[in-house]
Amino acid sequence: MLVENKVAVVSGIGPGMGRDISLALAREGANIVLVGRTRSKLDAVAAEVESLGKRALPLICDVTDEAACEEVVEGAIADLGGIDILVNNAYDGGDASTFMDADFDRWRKTMDVNLFGSLAMTRACVPALEASGDGRVVMVNTMSIQRIQQRWGAYAASKGALATATKTLALELGPKGIRVNAIHPGYIYGDSVEWYFNHQAEKRGISFQEVYDEVADETCLGYLPTSAEIAGTVVFFASPLSRAVTGQMIGVNAGHWFNG
Repeated sequence: MLVENKVAVVSGIGPGMGRDISLALAREGANIVLVGRTRSKLDAVAAEVESLGKRALPLICDVTDEAACEEVVEGAIADLGGIDILVNNAYDGGDASTFMDADFDRWRKTMDVNLFGSLAMTRACVPALEASGDGRVVMVNTMSIQRIQQRWGAYAASKGALATATKTLALELGPKGIRVNAIHPGYIYGDSVEWYFNHQAEKRGISFQEVYDEVADETCLGYLPTSAEIAGTVVFFASPLSRAVTGQMIGVNAGHWFNG
């Protein structure tokens, strides 16, 4: 029970990373504030958290709305007594356009969610995280800032800015006893990746398994991790095991790339 009786705010609740991070933290003893924009998804994950014997507080929130982020904090304090952990998982994947074809207003939307949304939620939580005496912030970032691909410029640029901001927050919030770190997944094996691989297989006239193997063979471990596996590293950053760690990133990608 690495985070027993802690309160964790997790944004971007859905069927993938948001759900699995919430359940991983709940299994280790945390009560969870579930933040997202879709009531049905929030309620579904809340039921799973409660089935583990932990409390769940589902709250609708657009992280780009600073007032809404403040309301999340007020709700967490009123219902659960405070906040110890924040996981910034909400994201916008961009519009998959090339730079020359890009609508910069669409790039700004991606930046608003991935960078400014994470910053807004973090700033709203800082007083409660400081009051906890051992506050933790975990940014869910991406391998895309290391492995640049065409058409993903908006997403990569926003997450690259978030990576720099993570270090700034670690520096400035450290004196408040708040540790700020990031995980950088690569391919997260699940429904969306499976759909993409099937699409590539059909387009190229090869099998799904051949597409999977091509990508998996680029990793040291020869497979693509699921969001449930990746969530374990979030638990590490949220727990006493990482007490001496701040301003750091961990690539959670089965060895698809190495830091540095």
